[in-house]
Amino acid sequence: MQVTIPGPEQKLPVVLLTGFLGSGKTTLLARLLKDPAMAGTAVIINEFGEIGLDHDLVEAGDEAEGTIELSSGCLCCTIRGDLARTMHGLYGRMREGRIRPFHRVVIETTGLADPAPILQTLMQDAAIDHFFRLEAVVTLVDAVNGADTLDRQPEAVKQAAVADRLVLTKTDLASPDRVQALEERLRRLNPVAPILKVVHGQIAPDQLLHGGLYDPATKSIDVQRWLAEEAYHGHAHDHDHDHDHDHDHHQGQHDQGHHDHGQHAHDVNRHDEHIRAFAIRKSEPIPAQAFSLFLDLLTAQRGADLLRVKGIVHIAEEPDRPLVFHAVQHVMHPPVTLNRWPSEDHDTRLVFIVRDIDKAQIQNFLDALTRAHGDLQRAP
Repeated sequence: MQVTIPGPEQKLPVVLLTGFLGSGKTTLLARLLKDPAMAGTAVIINEFGEIGLDHDLVEAGDEAEGTIELSSGCLCCTIRGDLARTMHGLYGRMREGRIRPFHRVVIETTGLADPAPILQTLMQDAAIDHFFRLEAVVTLVDAVNGADTLDRQPEAVKQAAVADRLVLTKTDLASPDRVQALEERLRRLNPVAPILKVVHGQIAPDQLLHGGLYDPATKSIDVQRWLAEEAYHGHAHDHDHDHDHDHDHHQGQHDQGHHDHGQHAHDVNRHDEHIRAFAIRKSEPIPAQAFSLFLDLLTAQRGADLLRVKGIVHIAEEPDRPLVFHAVQHVMHPPVTLNRWPSEDHDTRLVFIVRDIDKAQIQNFLDALTRAHGDLQRAP
């Protein structure tokens, strides 16, 4: 049978639902599945460490007509095999008519999961990419314990940093001051993700599920919304900001030690001190070879510290057809060449969420490679 590969805007959107242990993922997903707007949603659930809760979720999810619930085992331990096989089988069974048609997939991860391997699998597996596209990463943060979790768990920091949507849960149980401080901290960590407050998992699905390159309402490309480049200006962690942040960090350690009756300051580790978020814009076109070399060298040398990168690129050889790409650490999603620019803005725009890399390092590296390519082209 001939299988027709859909275009990017027809691919089935995938939403990754993550957040540290106790952040309320199961409660939120159970509520979402009861909403009629979630009909036709396939749910891949990670049961690791939460078997009882997720079993209850599957039963509750049956109330959402047209929703398909699946269980895939521990995604964090065997992600590359299990997730790919689950999604391949899911799509195949739908095409064969063995399960009801679905038009969206939600993947709930274990609270301890580093989101990077899951994102990399979604981006790198060729069969997944034929039929699915990553629509949004939704990260839940517990308003009561979130600050302490960010202090002590680097996975929680990465979960928040790569999110397209941040959801503050249990805000009714935390003081307004605590909620505000956590919001400000998350905004420094991830300037672009909208922060949504949720009590008892009550939220409309469309607030969470639409965060990708394609607008589901119009099926059109919306680079501006996807990049949200303007949100990064003024939030980048430059040296002055780091100085202020470090001052706040030491003060926080002092306060923590005081409240914990003399706990040593070094016991508190602000992992998000190392995360920077910024945007780079270039008005002059970039030669394809120079940009390819830039990505190859950057991922080879600093891949582990590239938490998430995305952008639209003005390629010199094809000035009317921009290149769109995104990456997580060492893994680059196959770039997509658009048929035309989505707006009058033809500048290259790159957005970075990184660990211990300055904006100037990347800017200078890209500029140097572009100049070197031009020098080679002009050489006799």
